[in-house]
Amino acid sequence: MRVFVTGATGFIGSAVVRELQAADHEVVGLARSDRSAAALEAAGAGVHRGALDDPGSLSAGAAAADGVVHLAFIHDFSRFEESVRVDGRAIAVLGAALEGTGRPFVVSSGTPAAPGRAATERDRATPGTPAAGRDANARAALDLAARGVRPSVVRLPRSVHGEGDQAFVPTLIRLAREKGVSGYVGDGSTRWPAVHVRDAARLYRLALEEAPAGSVLHAIGDEGVPIREIATLIGRRLGLPTGPLPPEEFGFLGALLGVDQSASAALTRDLLGWRPVEPGLVEDLDQGHYFA
Repeated sequence: MRVFVTGATGFIGSAVVRELQAADHEVVGLARSDRSAAALEAAGAGVHRGALDDPGSLSAGAAAADGVVHLAFIHDFSRFEESVRVDGRAIAVLGAALEGTGRPFVVSSGTPAAPGRAATERDRATPGTPAAGRDANARAALDLAARGVRPSVVRLPRSVHGEGDQAFVPTLIRLAREKGVSGYVGDGSTRWPAVHVRDAARLYRLALEEAPAGSVLHAIGDEGVPIREIATLIGRRLGLPTGPLPPEEFGFLGALLGVDQSASAALTRDLLGWRPVEPGLVEDLDQGHYFA
């Protein structure tokens, strides 16, 4: 299968490219810059020049493919709403190019919060929260099933971990070094779901190959790791004390650290036979590469 991948040079996207290639798929990645194009070529993937805000390039890339995996997202939390709008427009363009073909279209979103229990694939993001915008985009993608597309959504947890991770956990490590304490919010009992990047990549491949139209899939390895446990391990690795800090000490992460957001992947496992096999978040952290 010839697969067009947006976000193909990112942390998760690079793992997805390798997974698809290992399964004998031909991968063509969207490249905005010469650096991205060079990275794709080095990985043995094809290069399609364009950008998320260039609808012509997106449409052409999707139209020439047997399937699309959409991973690109502008991770700028200072203008998150605009990033969501760009994502929504990109999904609409990619979906229109696939209309009537029956081809797979895999998009990305995040797991929602379900107070008091683990969120399932049937849950929706709470209206009015930042996650609601991406959830609405994902729902628009699923609606493409009525227009002759085979869409599915892979929901990613708070932490997608592994070597090369540059997201929330590395930010916690950096803040601990800066402040001299490995902190958490409140009593640290709030939980984050997590998945190893290679397990997530396998789920994207399975979604592309097998997921029925309209599937919502959870890429969850650890259903919920207490933030205090993460902070304690970071403190031990850095030789720093561990303790509570005010949310504002964490910047934009403060609000996320205060929300309990465990999630389940039981329905996904039953549907596709996907099983995480890589190290969990705590084991991965303790291997040391996050602190090199």
